[in-house]
Amino acid sequence: MAKKVKTPGSLTTKHWLGYMFGDWGGCMTFTLMASIFSMYCTNVLGIDPTLMGTLVLIWTIWDAVNDPMMGALMDKAFAKKQNKNGKFRPWLLRATPLLAVTAIALWTVPTFFDGIATIVVLFSCKILYEAAYTMFNIPMGSLLSAMSTNDSERASLSSARGVGSMIGNMIPGMVGPVIIGMFGDRTSTGYTITGVICAVIGFVICLMHYFWTEERTTVGADTKADDIKFSDILTVVKKNRPFLALCIHGICICTMQYLVSNISLYMYSEVYHDVTYQSISSALSAPFMIGSMIAVPFICKKLGLEKLIRYSLLIGGAICAALFGMHLVMDVHPLVHGVILGIGSGLAMVSIQMQWGLVGEAIDYNELITGKRTEGSIYGTFNLARRIGQAIGSSFGFYVLAWIGFDAAKEMQSAGTIFGLKALCVLIPAVFILGSWAAFKFVWNITPEKRAEMAALKAAKVDAPEGTVEEVAQAVEETVETVEETAEAVEEETKSTEM
Repeated sequence: MAKKVKTPGSLTTKHWLGYMFGDWGGCMTFTLMASIFSMYCTNVLGIDPTLMGTLVLIWTIWDAVNDPMMGALMDKAFAKKQNKNGKFRPWLLRATPLLAVTAIALWTVPTFFDGIATIVVLFSCKILYEAAYTMFNIPMGSLLSAMSTNDSERASLSSARGVGSMIGNMIPGMVGPVIIGMFGDRTSTGYTITGVICAVIGFVICLMHYFWTEERTTVGADTKADDIKFSDILTVVKKNRPFLALCIHGICICTMQYLVSNISLYMYSEVYHDVTYQSISSALSAPFMIGSMIAVPFICKKLGLEKLIRYSLLIGGAICAALFGMHLVMDVHPLVHGVILGIGSGLAMVSIQMQWGLVGEAIDYNELITGKRTEGSIYGTFNLARRIGQAIGSSFGFYVLAWIGFDAAKEMQSAGTIFGLKALCVLIPAVFILGSWAAFKFVWNITPEKRAEMAALKAAKVDAPEGTVEEVAQAVEETVETVEETAEAVEEETKSTEM
């Protein structure tokens, strides 16, 4: 028998702030992995850079694999126990203290060892931290589907997550270098203080995320544990075209994102010979980024979530491609280059901010076609696709630098290398942005009619909480027929009025 489905009220400001705290709290420690962790390992722990490269590869593979594993485990655990406190929030409460403890351990424990022992302890602490972060991140991301009931709410919560991510990335990025600079980047003190401060703040913010969120809809309670298999995701990839589109998008957009972040400084260093232009360009582009983050939920009400993302990707990719065309025919001022690239890539970043709402749609669609609601598995596997893009973007640019003949020892690079840098920093990101657009244009297949069916499925489960699966299916069919009949009646009435 299906359990009673909770009827949702309205999405409140408290819900919005609570969901914002999720990425804010998680990013407080996760951002340090990109900003100062490598320097901590090489300058403080004395690990050889080549060995670091191998460790990073292993950690990246582990991080990619444990996402879908954690998602499937979460789905299976709920199907088996039917936790009365919800499907996702209990995991947040379990993971929050583990995330804080493992983060603090990562920045403190390895400093007490030497030689091989340091590497073993560092490796273990990083593995444990990544597992704790995944245990928090997967239910936090999946929670969006249980908090939202329509496109508008998905867009609103996606915007909340974008704001939280921005704050969570900004604070460690600003505080960490200052503290490390006070004690010197060759001593452990600054890194330890930074790590502990960020872990404690993140712990408090993550708890606020738990207490200020609510699972407004609990669906899929009739799915049994035996119905969920780790191999289910293969069926999802085969049958769920929206999910496949999201995976293609995740690979393309994360490749672009990490390529730009890792390589763009070379453009200012080798083409313009002044890296400060990048900081100035970022400051000039910041108002556009903030304005777009504020505006997109309102634009979404007019266009719909999928169209908003598709249009922003197409325009962003076209702007980047046009900038490369400008570089072919003229000398582009560095600030002009920076601002145009910032606007083009910023429009593409709208898709990252708002993609979480489409993950919710792909989850609803999967329940419609398979009868199973497995948010964790789908969200975790989508994260796997994003990790693949991250790995490609982080490594691809450095390989291309060698292919175009870049030589760090030279004060002036060759004309061929300069052209290659322009293509690498402008044209290739445009190609990946447009690849993401193509995924939504040609693969995504959720139509308004399909959305009506998905809404009918949820409504049927609310109206027939004690019914069997067959009864629910019948209710869905009847609801869809009613929607179609109403649409036909409106169309006929419109024609008669025109006559």
